[in-house]
Amino acid sequence: MKKLLTILGLAAALCACKKDFLDRLPQSDITSPAFFNSEKDLDLYVNSFYDYLPGTVWDEDVTSDNVEPGVISDLVAGRVVTPTDASSAKWTWTDLRNINYFLTHYDKAQVTDSVKAHYAGIARFFRAMFYFKKVQLFGDVPWYNQPLEANSPDLYKGRDPRQLIVDSILTDLDYAIAHVKSAKSVSRITKWAALALKVRVCVFEGAYRNYHKELGLSGTALLQQGVAAAEQIMQSGNYKLYSTGKPASDYLNLFAADAANTDEYILARVYDRTLKTQNANGTFITPTLGAPGLTKSLVNSYLMKDGTPFSAQPGYATRPYWEEVKDRDPRLAQTIRTPGYARIGTTASLVPDYSNALTGYQCIKFVTGTDQDANNTNTNDLPVFRYAEVLLNYAEAKAELGSFTQVEADLSINLIRARAGMPAMQVATLTVDPLLQAQYGLSDPKILEIRRERRVELAMEGFRYQDLMRWKRGPLLAEVFQGAWYPGLGTYDLNGDGKNDIALVSALPTNPDKTLQYFTLSDKKLSDGNSGNIIIHPTTKKQFLDPKQYLYPLPRTELLLNKALVQNPGWEN
Repeated sequence: MKKLLTILGLAAALCACKKDFLDRLPQSDITSPAFFNSEKDLDLYVNSFYDYLPGTVWDEDVTSDNVEPGVISDLVAGRVVTPTDASSAKWTWTDLRNINYFLTHYDKAQVTDSVKAHYAGIARFFRAMFYFKKVQLFGDVPWYNQPLEANSPDLYKGRDPRQLIVDSILTDLDYAIAHVKSAKSVSRITKWAALALKVRVCVFEGAYRNYHKELGLSGTALLQQGVAAAEQIMQSGNYKLYSTGKPASDYLNLFAADAANTDEYILARVYDRTLKTQNANGTFITPTLGAPGLTKSLVNSYLMKDGTPFSAQPGYATRPYWEEVKDRDPRLAQTIRTPGYARIGTTASLVPDYSNALTGYQCIKFVTGTDQDANNTNTNDLPVFRYAEVLLNYAEAKAELGSFTQVEADLSINLIRARAGMPAMQVATLTVDPLLQAQYGLSDPKILEIRRERRVELAMEGFRYQDLMRWKRGPLLAEVFQGAWYPGLGTYDLNGDGKNDIALVSALPTNPDKTLQYFTLSDKKLSDGNSGNIIIHPTTKKQFLDPKQYLYPLPRTELLLNKALVQNPGWEN
């Protein structure tokens, strides 16, 4: 696959140059048959679209209740103000113009209709992905299916209704599903990637409509479409969850592997040392890159190894780190450093580094061997769509439709749990976990447990923020995020080897012990004063304004230029 990446990367680089060329020349010069002539031309052009795929997937989790970084983002704190320019507002349309330009001219190529339809399907997949993100951010947006020029009247049109945009997205995806080649590929758009995106769109939007009653829209039909699209993937026999029968390591190795697993990954963002790398190791082991510690809320979500809720354990809220991580869902020890953790390819036991994860919960998901510890040298491929997400979306849609039974659990959630070495979900005996009930404001144990499974399985993959938005649980962002619990200041043995690893102090001692890491509470605090959970930002005041903050604001410059645009509610001033 990495050899394929080299070829595709060179093509993409050439296409990027070609795109710059296209942007510079008048349209009359680039619509000639000289370019859109052969299949090679079509392939070269669409290769540039792959740059639009999401990259470092964990970035969006940093703006959620899964992570407490060194500096709280304005988005999480509720400090967002209406941006002036389109770029900072994410109200940019260049990528769409490139896609629409292709769709306007690809038909000139001297190739068969099926070849044309294949490449048109790829372009329409990317247009659907582009608009899905815009809907998530802004709700109503203008729909454009033609490349606009400086004098195009549509430059000054208003926003089209959310329902029209979503219908148009699904029309594009249905075309892609019908016409893009079905041969499996983790690095190229296939029929299966288009189906996976359709599942994601339908379940997101179906849930959004059901929980956001102010829209006056029903999500039932969309959830049904999501189920049908998921079933096409599930019944194809093309995908299964990666497993070697080692539940203590399979989950970790799936994300650390250099090459995306072709059984589970439907589409990946591909990385290669000679062309494009990412920075997972740097993000999670370098203090200067944000110090993203995972939160107590996320850690509390992991079940006990026997399948019972952690919150059912006596005194669960005041268990210190070295106690709370015992006998938990094995995915916890494959997501954060726990006692006995060693880097891949090494044997040295490592405790959480509080300079890299201020909460004490240090992420190890996506972290590879020490050979990739230099800045931006990771080559492990990152997921865009993987089969586990399809199964989770299927389960959620079924539960929201009121048709999730043991049969559906065995087809979805229990496959995921089996890979992790966890007991199967027994639908008939599910009870409400008060911790989840308080988080989500629901009493349906099926939906609650599916949301738990989703949060755990997809942790740090970029879903959590938008999950909260569609479930209308934005106020969770305004809560005080907490870290590990400590009984007070002092020294502690984090891994049970008989040696102290960390000292919680109010100020650094004059002669620090070089065998200890010091965590200073001078600008932090423990939640209960002399004891409690670590609070990283005790003076930060957060807010979440409903309904305002469920959507992003449009930029001021665009509102001034186009009087037909209307600002999102609450952002008018």
